[in-house]
Amino acid sequence: MMTTRFPSQSIGDLSITAISDGYLHAGFELLSKIDPDEACRIQTKAGMTDPMAIHINCYLVHGGGRTVLIDAGAGGFKQWGGRLKDNLLLAGIEPAAIDAILLTHAHPDHVGGLIDDTGKAAFPNAELIAHRLELMFWEDDGNLSRATERARGNFLFARQAFATYRDRLRTFDTGEVLPGMTAVPLPGHTAGHTGYRLESDGQNLLVWGDLVHFPEIQIPRPDVSIAFDQDSHLAADTRSRLLDVVSTEGLRIAGMHLGELGFARIKKIGGQYHIAYTG
Repeated sequence: MMTTRFPSQSIGDLSITAISDGYLHAGFELLSKIDPDEACRIQTKAGMTDPMAIHINCYLVHGGGRTVLIDAGAGGFKQWGGRLKDNLLLAGIEPAAIDAILLTHAHPDHVGGLIDDTGKAAFPNAELIAHRLELMFWEDDGNLSRATERARGNFLFARQAFATYRDRLRTFDTGEVLPGMTAVPLPGHTAGHTGYRLESDGQNLLVWGDLVHFPEIQIPRPDVSIAFDQDSHLAADTRSRLLDVVSTEGLRIAGMHLGELGFARIKKIGGQYHIAYTG
């Protein structure tokens, strides 16, 4: 079968591939601690022809006899994304070949692709793995009753996704969730927002989930949060802390809202963080 090449990294015996699900759009008024006009200027200066576009990445991990997907994209929810399935096929991967899906969290642009057009599981053989706090948050009726109208739809969609995979749903608190894949708590964006540190043969890569939505803005300005964050102050603190760690360690990173190159390192230059893509 002919396959299309996507950005990839090798971590020891693990192969990690960035698979694009497409884009969503968000207005700069959703950002805190930055003027929308300034945000637009930063995006334009960085060469973004569509400044309000937010890219959606998913990551395919091969290794140890497993085929694992980290997040499942938006699946066309609100006309967001929806390219994951086609791109997986271009990469030579049938949905039935996915053994496990690790969720960073359950916002619709990460779980939308779990369900196909008929309402059934898009990945019929996959175990769904998520942080226990994430499941608890979205399935709490009190949280649902307090939600805004916009957020209410997110709750109902997350619940549908969890229900669709209920017979093969596993939760965790800490530690290794699959061989060579360890949970890294990254609180603030959601209750159970989790990154995954992939390690093999002494090599490491961190998939950091939704640490940023607009990398060119939020990496040099980690104090800037987005309205999608459940706790904007905690999200900003987590972002600052993690940027310090990955820049100090020189750790390769992957993120659901990095650009289509998918992989990067963070460098600190003159007291400010910068992203350097490596995909």
